[in-house]
Amino acid sequence: MATKTKSSHTIRNILTVLVAALWVFPVYWMINSSFQSSTDINALTPTWFPFPGGTLNNYTAVLDPQTGFGSAFRMSIMVTALSIVVCLVFAFLAAVAISRFKFRGRKSFVVAIILVQMLPAEAMFIAQYKMIAAMDLLNTVLGVSIIYVATVIPFTAWMLRGFVAGIPADLEEAAMVDGCTRFGAFMRVTFPLLAPGLVASSVFALIQVWNEYALASVLLQKDSAETLPLWLAGFSEPSLSGPVPWGQVMAGSVLVAIPVMIFFLIVQGRMTQGLVGGAVKG
Repeated sequence: MATKTKSSHTIRNILTVLVAALWVFPVYWMINSSFQSSTDINALTPTWFPFPGGTLNNYTAVLDPQTGFGSAFRMSIMVTALSIVVCLVFAFLAAVAISRFKFRGRKSFVVAIILVQMLPAEAMFIAQYKMIAAMDLLNTVLGVSIIYVATVIPFTAWMLRGFVAGIPADLEEAAMVDGCTRFGAFMRVTFPLLAPGLVASSVFALIQVWNEYALASVLLQKDSAETLPLWLAGFSEPSLSGPVPWGQVMAGSVLVAIPVMIFFLIVQGRMTQGLVGGAVKG
């Protein structure tokens, strides 16, 4: 029996490694290609390891001021930061309201959140474009951030609702017995326990906003107002003078992915902490 269990664990581990390898391989190939010349990339024999013989010319070409990477990077940072902060504030308040308070229309509000998530984004492009154009906010950080906030809030509020509902209200009541106000009990007891939920929600919202392309292509039509996905799409188009510079495209893709990876590495420890479980056990 023990041998059979051990064999089943071994098979499961092998399958897990194979699935992980399939998932990681495109990322590895992107990084590998970013250090290769066009000749090596287009060769019939693949180059599995870029060094020795690799080059940094692709990154140098991408970071050249004339490519517009710097302005697109600044635009993405401003849009993402503004959208995430505003989204978390409103989604957090909505999650607390539907989890902690009973009011008329609460169930209808929750159903409305789900229904909004079901609507295809493309169905609202024309209405969103006309609204932002009427406000004279096309090709601006504020204009695209307003739409991103409205797009991300439903999922973020739904996600945070589960975290808020998972924290026993008894903790707040105990703090109120000790002399805290309702607001003070929430901020001192409940809010710190919501840190993993806020971090997890911010990661999902960040990925959605940072990588968004379709809405940005509608609302940001000037080259000076491009976000990184728009810049990368334009950068990968074949020029009249030659084919697509795949090495530079891969280098640009790596640079676009790095900020998200850095953010996740910073917050991943907080996401895995069982703060709520520890508080309840204590």
